[in-house]
Amino acid sequence: MTRVKFDQPACDSLAQCVKEIESETDAELVIVVRGRSGNYRHADYLFGALIAFIGLLLLLFLPVDFHTYWVPIDVAVLFVAGAYTCSRSRHLRRLLTTRKFREAAARTGAAAMFYEAGIANTNAEMGVLIYLSILERRLELIADRGVLKAVPPLEWNQSLFELKQAGAEPDVQTFLKALRSLGALLAKHLPATGENPNELPDMPRFEL
Repeated sequence: MTRVKFDQPACDSLAQCVKEIESETDAELVIVVRGRSGNYRHADYLFGALIAFIGLLLLLFLPVDFHTYWVPIDVAVLFVAGAYTCSRSRHLRRLLTTRKFREAAARTGAAAMFYEAGIANTNAEMGVLIYLSILERRLELIADRGVLKAVPPLEWNQSLFELKQAGAEPDVQTFLKALRSLGALLAKHLPATGENPNELPDMPRFEL
């Protein structure tokens, strides 16, 4: 599977998809893609401590003569190197955190973005946030009250499931297909009336 490359062509494709969807519905979509949603410093420190501990064991038990005053220096250097390495690796950060923590981080980030991007302030309460967090491999979908009132819960949950599946291991075509499926659902229950102006930008917001 080809992972999404969040370059200009991908951005343009997503923006065009949003325009097409919004031409057929009064709902307003905003796509936000983030590199990570949480603070993973504790994972960095944990990996740094593990590397420093392994280094300490080697210093103590390898049959090599060295001055003891190098021990704290070497351990400190190994800790910093390990923490830095982990901070640059999404794989290590996922490995050293729980799924529950990552899910909570993505949900919290999405909830904050719903208000930060002004989605909660549309006049007709028709805002929809599609929030993809890369490190967490999580997609969160948050809709305002006007959308949730109009779309039947069963159909909404089915569309949400499809989008979450696309967000777990995303590739461009799969993600666009899930977006268009959501657009068809919104067009069915919230067709365009021409009375709801475009209050939010169509261009995806990337914070990678």
